[in-house]
Amino acid sequence: MTYEEILQLAPYGVARAEKQRVLADGLRAMTEHHRAACEPYRRMTDTLGWCDAPAENDEAFPFLPVRLFKEMELRSVPPEDVFKVMTSSGTTGQQVSRIFLDRATAANQQKTLVRIVSDFTGSARLPMILIDCPSVVRNRAMFTARGAGILGFSIFGREKIYALDDEMQLDFDSVRQFLEAHAGEKILLFGFTFMIWRYFYQELVRRKAQGETLDLSNAILIHGGGWKKMAEEAVDARTFNAALKDVCGLPQVANYYGMVEQTGCIYMECPCGHLHASTYSDIIVRRPRDFSVAAVGEEGILEVVSLLPHSYPGHALLTEDAGVLLGEDDCPCGRKGKYFTITGRLKNAEIRGCSDTYADKISRN
Repeated sequence: MTYEEILQLAPYGVARAEKQRVLADGLRAMTEHHRAACEPYRRMTDTLGWCDAPAENDEAFPFLPVRLFKEMELRSVPPEDVFKVMTSSGTTGQQVSRIFLDRATAANQQKTLVRIVSDFTGSARLPMILIDCPSVVRNRAMFTARGAGILGFSIFGREKIYALDDEMQLDFDSVRQFLEAHAGEKILLFGFTFMIWRYFYQELVRRKAQGETLDLSNAILIHGGGWKKMAEEAVDARTFNAALKDVCGLPQVANYYGMVEQTGCIYMECPCGHLHASTYSDIIVRRPRDFSVAAVGEEGILEVVSLLPHSYPGHALLTEDAGVLLGEDDCPCGRKGKYFTITGRLKNAEIRGCSDTYADKISRN
């Protein structure tokens, strides 16, 4: 199947047997493509002893540590075909990942994101509040994960405003006017977790103490990244959701897990609080001691699998995150596929994530 054909499959409607067939066929073709087009990848997979043998599932394919994208230039297209270079958000002194996209891969990232998120928000574009500042997307040639996230999710808004100005101050009056103009309509909010907490929630608390409030009782918030910094402030997901509901009536909050190295194939949180792998991606939990596949309920290192990356060998990546597979095809929300939870970062791993990076910068100012 081509990727366009795979995208026609329901994002959460394919059960294990069919999905593993689709993944195995796609990963085999993608592995051979990258071996032929990216010499460093070929050498690494040769060292791993890879051969194009039949594989029944995605667990058998070679994976790369995600950190390699900070240390090497890995691309599977000629330099003249590079349309965009995306970078991870590194703190001062840290190396950043550089992800090389051709036009086809960039387009597929957007199409995949639309298929996944629309399953949660519906197909209609909604009035949208971006909890960030306009300057984050001005340089489109060299995107950080934060800018890519803002631009990618903007497609779900038919009319959009930024909640923050370039000084990271909440434009309270503009947001209130926007909500009044769209009274009775469902509103979509998007932002990065720590920035929402620091610049949106805390300012709403201050305003509420002065008698000023925003009514977001008909809104849905999608957010991701920054949980390391939130944990340092003793704020977990339950606390985060409850605090926002208390200060502005926000009834629906959905976290997502994703990374610049596999932009587009995000893992959305369902109403049951579980992160879900879509039809176009998968999650594998591996034991740290030997990288064997962990059992359901057993904590290990997360590997993320995607059929999307064509311009760089990012289709099977071992992350620096720990997690637990909770089940497959049987989540109470009704979505098929694997569902899981994140338990933290691996010890000694670099801080990574859009809002964690911003938090690091402001803490020193």
